Amino acid sequence: MSEPAPHTVDRKMLETLVCPITRNTLVYNREAQELISKAAGLAFPIRNGIPVMLVDEARQLDD
Repeated sequence: MSEPAPHTVDRKMLETLVCPITRNTLVYNREAQELISKAAGLAFPIRNGIPVMLVDEARQLDD
């Protein structure tokens, strides 16, 4: 069984993750390597293929 390439994100994992604030689904932005919570107005970073779901680490989205 081969390992995923560096900085790739497991699709199954992405389907199960939700925003820690709103519990709504997230949108994956591959280019920015972020998970976007439109409801909370936050972008959660993905570092080394691992989503960082901490509010303190999230970037505020510009409206």
